Amino acid sequence: MKKMALSRLSKEVLGVLLILFFVYAFFFLDVKDFDMNLPKAFLNVNTIFLSILLEAIPFILLGVFASAIIQVFVKEEWLMKWIPKNPYKALASGVVVSALLPVCECAIIPVVRRLIKKGMPIHVGVVLLVGAPILNPIVFLSTFYAFPGNKEIVYGRMGLTVILCFIIGIVMYKLLKNKPQLKDEAAAEEPHQHGNRLSQTLFHAIDEFFDMGKYLIAGAFVASLFQTFLDRGELMSIGGNGFIAPAVMMVFGYVLSLCSEADAFVASSFVDTFSASSLLAFLIYGPMLDLKNTVMYLAFFKKRFVLMFIAIVTISVYVITVLYNFIM
Repeated sequence: MKKMALSRLSKEVLGVLLILFFVYAFFFLDVKDFDMNLPKAFLNVNTIFLSILLEAIPFILLGVFASAIIQVFVKEEWLMKWIPKNPYKALASGVVVSALLPVCECAIIPVVRRLIKKGMPIHVGVVLLVGAPILNPIVFLSTFYAFPGNKEIVYGRMGLTVILCFIIGIVMYKLLKNKPQLKDEAAAEEPHQHGNRLSQTLFHAIDEFFDMGKYLIAGAFVASLFQTFLDRGELMSIGGNGFIAPAVMMVFGYVLSLCSEADAFVASSFVDTFSASSLLAFLIYGPMLDLKNTVMYLAFFKKRFVLMFIAIVTISVYVITVLYNFIM
């Protein structure tokens, strides 16, 4: 126990030192102070990377604290009162609850798992899984801020997600008929359930911030590399293809595994290259399904359910964004 405590303390101290160094470097160091002939491409990567990062961090902080407060203070019984017995009316309630939960795609999974264990129908849980990471007010604000004046992306993201919630929810209801889909071992205790509520909230917020932060940094860096080194003409030819571009951006969203509170800032860096439908594919598919939450799904749910969920979400998002491209 002492070794674990010392290891945890050393990691926390290292984390604090790195943050202090970052703050010092940001305010007091200048690249010009170092007599280096840095390539212009490197400086361009650095500029794009920092602009994405600095714009997204405030929304990450807002999101992790809102998520932590929900997880600690909001009881599942309160949410269950919103769910009607009628399976189709329950879908509408699921959409409403999704819009009220300021949680990301990872934080919603343990919440839904607990609700299902308390009796929530599996198809309503699916609606929360695909809807909450996008429809919540923090994601709306971050998308609005990342795409100033571009109402098509902002409202398109929300509108298409609502439609997809109903489509995916109905298909899952027809296929599963509320059969149990949780793994037996999914009853493990959640971390940080000890101590007072304030300490629990802080622990959850800190964990989520560092967990989301590493994916944001990776995503921002990859996006800056794409923008700097990928041939502009080639990128634009892909981005303008109504069939290929949405699929490419869906893969991009899955691999980057960005937090839904910050993905809009990465997407905005492609606004002059990719069509609105392909940007919407990225902004919708990524929060619904990515590398990190796929691992969590496999840990909590049966493998057959996860494979079915991945197939339905992937087909639904691709079809609706391609249709959007040709209709709009």
